[in-house]
Amino acid sequence: MTPSENRPPGGSNGQDQPKSQRGDPEKIGPYQLLEVLGEGGMGVVYLAEQTAPVRRRVALKIIKLGMDTKEVVGRFESERQALAVMDHPNIAQVLDGGATETGRPYFVMELVRGVPITDYADTHKLTTRERLDLFLDVCAAVQHAHQKGVIHRDLKPSNVMVTVREAQPVVKVIDFGIAKAIGRSLTDRTLVTHLGQMVGTPEYMSPEQAEMSGLDVDTRTDVYSLGVMLYELMVGALPFDLATRPEVAIPHTLRERDTPRPSVRLTSLGPQSTVVAERRRTTTSSLRHELKGDLDWIILKAMDKDRTRRYDTAHGLALDLERHLANEPVLARPPSARYRVSKFVQRHRAGVAASAIAVAAILLGAGAATTGFVRARRAQVAAERAAQTAKETSDFLVSLFRVSNPSEARGNTVTAREILDRGAVQIDTQLAGQPVVQARMMRTIGQVYTQLGLYDRARPLLLRSVQIERDAGADNELAQSLVRLGDLDQTQGRFDDAERELKEALDLRRSLYGRADKRVAGTMDALGALYVRNGKYDEAEPLLLGALDILTHAPVPDSTAIVGVLNDIGAMYMSDQKLDRAQPYLERALAIRRRTLPPLDPQLAISWSNLGALYYYQEHYAKAADAYQHAQSIFEKVLEPDHLRVGQILNNLAEVYWQEKRYAEAERDFLRALEIKRKRLQSGDPGIAETLNGLANVYRDEGHFAKAEPLYRQALQIRENAYGSGDYHVRDSLNDYAELLTRMGRDSAAAVLRRRAAATAAASAAAASGHHDVAGDGHG
Repeated sequence: MTPSENRPPGGSNGQDQPKSQRGDPEKIGPYQLLEVLGEGGMGVVYLAEQTAPVRRRVALKIIKLGMDTKEVVGRFESERQALAVMDHPNIAQVLDGGATETGRPYFVMELVRGVPITDYADTHKLTTRERLDLFLDVCAAVQHAHQKGVIHRDLKPSNVMVTVREAQPVVKVIDFGIAKAIGRSLTDRTLVTHLGQMVGTPEYMSPEQAEMSGLDVDTRTDVYSLGVMLYELMVGALPFDLATRPEVAIPHTLRERDTPRPSVRLTSLGPQSTVVAERRRTTTSSLRHELKGDLDWIILKAMDKDRTRRYDTAHGLALDLERHLANEPVLARPPSARYRVSKFVQRHRAGVAASAIAVAAILLGAGAATTGFVRARRAQVAAERAAQTAKETSDFLVSLFRVSNPSEARGNTVTAREILDRGAVQIDTQLAGQPVVQARMMRTIGQVYTQLGLYDRARPLLLRSVQIERDAGADNELAQSLVRLGDLDQTQGRFDDAERELKEALDLRRSLYGRADKRVAGTMDALGALYVRNGKYDEAEPLLLGALDILTHAPVPDSTAIVGVLNDIGAMYMSDQKLDRAQPYLERALAIRRRTLPPLDPQLAISWSNLGALYYYQEHYAKAADAYQHAQSIFEKVLEPDHLRVGQILNNLAEVYWQEKRYAEAERDFLRALEIKRKRLQSGDPGIAETLNGLANVYRDEGHFAKAEPLYRQALQIRENAYGSGDYHVRDSLNDYAELLTRMGRDSAAAVLRRRAAATAAASAAAASGHHDVAGDGHG
């Protein structure tokens, strides 16, 4: 088998037909066409040499003569914008696109030297596990594209190439979004109508795509195609033989005929099943056993004829495959006690075997062999008792220290602080011989200090906890401490440190628990919240939505964790000025918390605060003030008076009062917020500039120009140092300061500031207001 380069199999390679006979030009812009790599029903792929601005070889797909209608060209141009935003290691990059002088659309793509995924898997005799690992990369690529708003609509093995880099196979999905752009299939076997412009390859096409009924095709049609591809990877054959069927009969087949279970389809192959099994380095009976059960259920769920019963996302399909690989119950399979027990046994074979041996020894009585077993068993029991003692000690200390947690103390922080400080002193002596337990206690105390706003006391404990656990090789405990330290570093503005810590924690937890575990989801949530804080919304969105997907599909959903992610997703969309998308997440989070949490829980206050920010951006100031006051009431009862959250909620309230021209109340709350922030934050923290600028606005609008000007100068200096001269925060300060100078009659100086403001980068309306903190939850 020879490697192909962005070649759509099924058509002639066309290399015996010169470009002139096709009507194709010798050169398109900076691209010199060298040779034909492949040809499909509607396009030709060329190997091309790009000459400017860089010299490289690329794959150029040009639409055939006669298909270059205005409608196609228009769709082609609009789709270029969607394709440009995709950046994923498993998606062949679209480098350029446009139309020739005669109006024929073309795409320029990364040149992929590889073979279709099914060919690669068979040639290298990949096992079922190895094929699934490769397929998970395909799911990740499709999920990325869907999050960017691009649907492939023609997923099939020939559009999923595998190339080798540094002796490792790398998946590359090609032609991503091109089918959507041109509104037609890229193969000879195409179903097209004027009604719906449905596209795709029949063998891999979803029923709704084949119906051509005008029903909107969404991301679930790609999930169906992924299911068919997975079917072929596992079984070595397609579920239906459509090659000999007339096209008019294909929709009926896809809609009405039951999809055979992969394990049953394998059996129906007869002698060919032996060849299929050999290509997977196994026997027919073993392969059938591998397919029968979870993989049957997963593939059939992905290919369900009713798209409402399919996996909602490619990520959801991947998560169920991860569960299968980790011997955890999969969502595709109907739950039963027997099934869950069998999965438990598969995950814990050694422990279950030991228990079985113990039972057997008791039943068989004493003997020479049994005597040795009993001694070993006694040693094991002693070790378990020691571990249990350590755990009980740990749990006792946790329960003692957690009375200072604001969520549980309900305002009794003085006594709680005394207990906390006493425990922090005793931990070195009482737990010196148990380093892992000692580190756990340091983490717990550090976490509570963080919640109390005592950051200088929290940080040394969390750093020591990380070091002890790293030295001990306690990866599970280390991941927890890294998350706590990452939360603290984020709070104090050490964003690079926080990102490094949270990424390490995420890698640890994925290696320990797989990708579908709730602890992995919690870490994804934490890292996503950090990206939101830094305005990296494209990086935050897949993490947060992925975390929500894991948690909502867990066998036993954790409502507390779910509501935390809901809150963070709402905060993300609000920060990104997608207010309509934010509102349902924030309102749902608040409703759950009001129903499930005590009235003075700080997490409830966070939900009130975030909903207040949403109302502020929607200019519903009375509703915003009411929500903020709910949050303020909780924070001031359970936190210390100078806690940073108290300062931020006061700042938000002051902004509302300023908008309503309630200047006296705005000044009062800005001053209190500024006092707290100066005590809790470093002198150059942008949070201080936020309050300085807000207070200056109040003084300006009250006519106290002499008070306002030095505050604007301070705010501007802090923001320029923190963000750089082109940031929207700086633009805000420049414009606000310029307005003050205009009112003072200093028009020339005001004009200078406005020119500087105009030169800064454009920002969204919500970002430009830039005053309201959007609080995330704590993460575990």
